[in-house]
Parts: sequence; structure tokens; C-alpha cells
Amino acid sequence: MGKTLAEKIIKKNLVSGDLKAGEEISMKIDYTLTQDSTGTMAYLQFEAMGTPRVKTKKSVAYIDHNTLQSGFENADDHKFIETVAKKHGIYLSRPGNGICHQVNLERFGVPGATLLGSDSHTPTGGGIGMIAIGAGGLDVAVAMAGGAYYLPMPKIFGVELLGKLSFGVSAKDVILEVLRRLGVKGGVGRIIEYFGEGVAALSVPERATITNMGAELGATTSLFPSDEVTRAFLAAQGREADYTALSADEDAVYEDAITIDLGALEPMAAMPHSPDNVKTIREIGPISVDQVCIGSCTNASYLDLMRVAAILQGKSIADNISLTVSPGSKQVMTMLAQNGALAAMIAAGARILECACGPCIGMGQAPRTDAVSVRTFNRNFYGRSGTYSAGVYLVSPETAAATALQGVLTDPRDMGLKADALDISMPEVFLINDNLIAPPDDKGETQVVRGPNIKPFPLGKPVEDTVSGDVLLKMEDNITTDHIMPSGAKLLPYRSNIPYLADYCLSPVDETFPARAKQKNGGFLIAGHNYGQGSSREHAALVPLYLGVRGVIAKSFARIHMANLINSGILPLVFADEGDYEKISTDDTLVIASAPQKIDGAVPFTVENKTKGFSFAVRLELSERLRSILKDGGLLNHTKKQGQEA
Repeated sequence: MGKTLAEKIIKKNLVSGDLKAGEEISMKIDYTLTQDSTGTMAYLQFEAMGTPRVKTKKSVAYIDHNTLQSGFENADDHKFIETVAKKHGIYLSRPGNGICHQVNLERFGVPGATLLGSDSHTPTGGGIGMIAIGAGGLDVAVAMAGGAYYLPMPKIFGVELLGKLSFGVSAKDVILEVLRRLGVKGGVGRIIEYFGEGVAALSVPERATITNMGAELGATTSLFPSDEVTRAFLAAQGREADYTALSADEDAVYEDAITIDLGALEPMAAMPHSPDNVKTIREIGPISVDQVCIGSCTNASYLDLMRVAAILQGKSIADNISLTVSPGSKQVMTMLAQNGALAAMIAAGARILECACGPCIGMGQAPRTDAVSVRTFNRNFYGRSGTYSAGVYLVSPETAAATALQGVLTDPRDMGLKADALDISMPEVFLINDNLIAPPDDKGETQVVRGPNIKPFPLGKPVEDTVSGDVLLKMEDNITTDHIMPSGAKLLPYRSNIPYLADYCLSPVDETFPARAKQKNGGFLIAGHNYGQGSSREHAALVPLYLGVRGVIAKSFARIHMANLINSGILPLVFADEGDYEKISTDDTLVIASAPQKIDGAVPFTVENKTKGFSFAVRLELSERLRSILKDGGLLNHTKKQGQEA
């Protein structure tokens, strides 16, 4: 029986376990990345481990999220990251160098290697043939310290690509089609692996667009083979020596698979407020649009923006449109400036933003009240844009550019463009200037600088015999990390200040939650399916921990958030009978007796609802290692305890 590419790479890096779906495995991590929204916390945790230098092949810290500096907080965090990285052997991508995933693809991605990043869109690296996984900052800190990364062995789901994309259709439409078919839970517990003759028709940036938004499927990661297209991309980046040919065996066996005929796809959009709420542009119709934002780690490559410039060339945006463009990297921005494409976009009326995440993470460009915003980003969760009443549509760069010109949602095929207008070739040589990548201090003598906004992070406590508390909040399906711990320009500067963030926890769901959680000294959260989908931000676990949340009982969990809950020492419990969800109300008092024994699996795991007078069963399907972490009150406590016992 042949092997998939994912199985081959995992096998090469396997530290423990067997490649049996659902069983816990651990992998050696070659590379790590962090960004400044999650990085400060990750490096505080790395310091707490006492490891003087990172033990990976290379670790890179990026400044790309919190770049709006309306106060001292972001600048202080950046100085901390700069100095802690320099001291501990970590490369620093400075502000203005670009978005972590775009730059990592350009300058650091290596086919066949493993990459762990404290950002959920780390699977962008799968476009170059890496096993690239998003995780919480603590897991990344452990990897930097030389520890293995643990996870349940995913199932490998195949996507066969046939043919090639037709005029006006892009890689964004490919992943929107996958989301339309599988949904935001369709990738949970899976690696999505692309294969078939259609793969050769996609460039590396196009493949990276597809693997980037695999995060919206809930997938562990997504992966393309490394082929001659990959070799040409690396050669153009001056890194051909990093190339390795990699592919699945011809007789590889996938857990399941779908087939997509690239030539049959049409331009599509994900409608508010979910990336899987997908229809074709023509099905949605010419709705009036107020704002168009082009950029993000999904769609800000050289190829993307050259096509945007080709559509905008010699034209003007509609009177009702505000258009922004955020190039993905300094490399992209400089090349566009040199070849005239940047001037074409500016002449058309585009506002050029810096090479950063910007509006995608809520850092500026919040739409007006009740606006329709068309964006080339990866998420359109409720309120993520900074305006709760706005409706965000996710589209390709080509659709975004056409919409900016027409003022209504527009299929780019309806623009009367020449048949070859979008035939943009990849450069044979990219402009290479790494002057904004700072190397570490070889001697480790740099003094770490900490601003007053950087506060200690909370630690969990070993589980007591009885765990009890009231139900603080009952929520529906698909609660995102943006619900649990909102981001945006107002809150992102406080990513290193958990006490401050606590006043905003779950406020998009219930504004009274933070005050009630404090008044009751914590308790339990009840949720539906896919609780914690979205970002890798461990703040969505650390802030509830600070507020005293002892456990979350849900119908199901998103992968990264469940891992972050465990790492923080919060019980992630799953209803054995989903019908019990309906029987529980806010303010019910829940009691877990003999909690350590139940976590061990020594006795059936039941929870007593003292208010309603009944008990219900829950599942805690974890490895022995993860059960120990929970009993010890989180991963840091567990690591320290192991060190003391050694």
C-alpha cells in the first residue's frame, strides 16, 4: 500500500507513536515562527523554561500584526521581541519586512521540513511541501526549547485537482470550493493533501493561498507536492539548494477524497459571517459595495497584486469605493514599485498600506456602519473587521479589483478584459534584500527589554479532588477565538497584558460575561460544536483561565483551541449525549467529584448538575500524557514537575 506525502514527511520526523489515525504521535520540529500578536506570550513562556538558546534549525520572530502604534504598548512589545529573540538565537523579521507567512515562504520555507508556528495560518508553508502546523505559543516555545510536538495522528484527506484554471478564476476560488463542499468543520482531525495533474498548473503562491485557507476547514495542515514548479520558485528566490522533489506514491491511499476540475470553477465569494458560506459571484449578484481591501497572508503575493494592477491599469475606482492594498512583503512591494504596477494601483485610487496584516486582523480600516466590505482575506467572522454591523465577503484579488472599479460585487470575467490580460508569469529572479531580517546575538549577551505593559501570564493549578462552579455562559455552534478573545486595533496592543484583556473576554457573545465571571470566581462554559475555531491565539485560553474558568463542556472542539485549553489546565469536556446540552442553563451549579480519578479514566466521567438534580456523562478522550498535563494544571507546571522528578 502506497504512502501519502504527509505520511512520508511525518514518518521522517517521527519521535514517538505510530501513524495510526487518532493515536498520539510526536514529531521533531525543524523550524518555528512567531508573530507579535502571539509572540510576546510565547517568548515569556520560553524564558520560563530556562533554555538559553533555541534548538531548532532556525526560528524566526515576525513583527507584522500589531503595527498600528497609537500608544507605547505595541512598540514596547516589539522591543521585547527584538531583544529576547537576539538573546536566545532567534532571527527577527522587522516591521515593514512583511507578513510572516509570505516572508517565510519566500525566504525560509524548505520542502519536506516541519514548521510549527504560533499562528493558525502557518499551513501556508504547505504550498512549498512542508508539514506546517499552527499551534499555541506554548507548544511553539516547547519546540524552540528542543521538545517534540505532540498531536493525534490526523487522517489524510485527498483533493485531486484536474485541468487548469480558466480566465478570471483564481486559487482563492479553489479553496472556496473546498470550503463550500466540506465546511468549517470538514478538516478537523485531517491533513488535506492535494494531488493530480492539475497541481502542475498552479504556482507556489497559488498553492500557498489554498493551504493558507485550509485553516478555515479546521484542518491540522494542508500540503502540496514539491515539484519542478517548486524548484523554479526556490531558484528564483536564490534558494534552489533547499529544493527536494516530494510526492505521494502513485498508489497512495487516502482516508477519503474529492475531485475538483479547475476548469469548471467560477469566481466565488464567502458571504457573512463564515468562510464556508460560499456562492458564485453571479449567484450573489451585483450588490452595492462600500470598501475593498486587498492583501493578507492569503492573497498578497507578487502574482496576486500584478493581476490586480492589470485590472486597475488606466482606470479609476468607483465613487462609492474605498480601496486599500497591503503587499505581503517588502520584496513584493519593491518589485511592484520598480515595474510600475504600484503606480498603476495608486493612479486608480488605491490606498497603499504597509506590508503587514493590517485590516485582516482588525488593525485599521474598520468599515462604516452597515457597510459591505469585499476582502481578499481568509476570515469574515462576526465583528472581526472592527464593525459589528458590517458584512464581509471573501473573494479573490481579481474579483476584488473588478468590484473596486464597478462599485458592486463583480465577476472579473464580466469586465471585458482581453483574454491574456491576467496571464502574469512568475519572475525568473525575485528581488532579494534581507536587510530587515536581523540575525541573533551569537554570544547571547543582549539585555532583554520589558515595557510596563508586559504582565506575567497566569498559570493553572493542579486539579483538586472536587471541581465545581456555576455555568457562566451557554453558547451555540462555531464560537470563534474572535468571540472568546476579540482582537482589533483597540485590544491587540494588550496581548501581553492578560488582566487588561480579561475585561473583554467573550464580550461579543455577552457583554456582562467578564463581570459575572469575576463575581462568581470563575466556573464553567457550555458550548455547541467546533468551539474555538479560528486563530491559534492562546489568549482565548489564558484569559478564561485568569477569570477562573475550570472547564468547557462542548459538543466538539477546534483542534488548536482544545490544545491551548489543555496547556492552560482547563478541562475540555465533550458531551457524551448531545441532548444533555439542552438541559443545562446559565447559572446552573456543576460539580465534578473525584476529578483526578475521572481525568485518569479510572472511573466514568460524569458531571453533576446540582441545580437541576441530574448527572450527565462527558468524554475526555486524551492520551495519558495529556491527562497528566491536565492534572498538573497545564503544560508549564507539568514540564517543571518532570524536571524536578528527573
